[in-house]
Amino acid sequence: MTDTVSNMENNITMHSSVEGWARPLLILFPYLLIAVIFQLFGYEVLGLDLKNFQIPKTSLQNFVISLFTLIGTIVVISIFRRIIDKESFLSLGFYSKDFLKESIIGLSVGALIMTFGFVILVLMNEIKWVGIYPDPTNLIFGVLLFISVAVSEELLIRGYILNNLMLSMPRMVALLISSIFFSFLHAFNDNFSWLSFWNITLAGLLLGLPYIYTKSLWLPIALHFSWNFFQGTIFGFKVSGQETYSLFSQTRTSDNIWNGGNFGFEGSVLSIISQSIAIFSLWWYYNRKSVGQVLHKSETAQ
Repeated sequence: MTDTVSNMENNITMHSSVEGWARPLLILFPYLLIAVIFQLFGYEVLGLDLKNFQIPKTSLQNFVISLFTLIGTIVVISIFRRIIDKESFLSLGFYSKDFLKESIIGLSVGALIMTFGFVILVLMNEIKWVGIYPDPTNLIFGVLLFISVAVSEELLIRGYILNNLMLSMPRMVALLISSIFFSFLHAFNDNFSWLSFWNITLAGLLLGLPYIYTKSLWLPIALHFSWNFFQGTIFGFKVSGQETYSLFSQTRTSDNIWNGGNFGFEGSVLSIISQSIAIFSLWWYYNRKSVGQVLHKSETAQ
């Protein structure tokens, strides 16, 4: 995989006349414009009032709007990938190698963090579990919604922005810049705060760390989906300030920095602690794996 990534980076550098750091800047306005246009198409299809974006929506309506956003994202990134980057869309990180393993790791990490957070907050009496309200239709639309959200955001932030920034600067610097930008994308969400900002920046580090080691999007997409799905659809937190259907019903004893208040778990101190542990664990895992590969190559050469 390492050799494949190196060859891909060399090919991009040779064939594209646009510097890696400049490509994210070039794509921002076209992306925002096209994403908004496709979202408006979604509103038209659903027959929603275009003058009021804040009205509560059903699970189906949220999914349809997110699907149109995903289509717009694929369109603009495909164009830029071919014309500006001189590379294929799939080379953003859709490698078949280790697809299943990386997806399982991503799903597990997201589910583990959210389960841990929910249980600890219940034990701390920061939230109260009211009951379970199963609705198969809403559960299915919850899955579809957060798959489309995860693919759309990972394509843009990790697949395009982080990928190109790494061509012009050290990968850890590129990771930090892309993570901060990822957080700013959520700045207009309801109840966004400085604590939310640092939480989502950490989420960007957590999602981007596997990408800088593997150049594969499968783990970030699976982790992003699992994080949102278990946070909102299963455990009943707001997802970055957005309300969704949830299997578990919960109430907060008060809105504070431990439970995240109206922004959800991503606005809590507990989220910062959980993500910090997960980031260190992934960093340790990939560095240990890299050392093992180097030792294996040395032994093979001997």
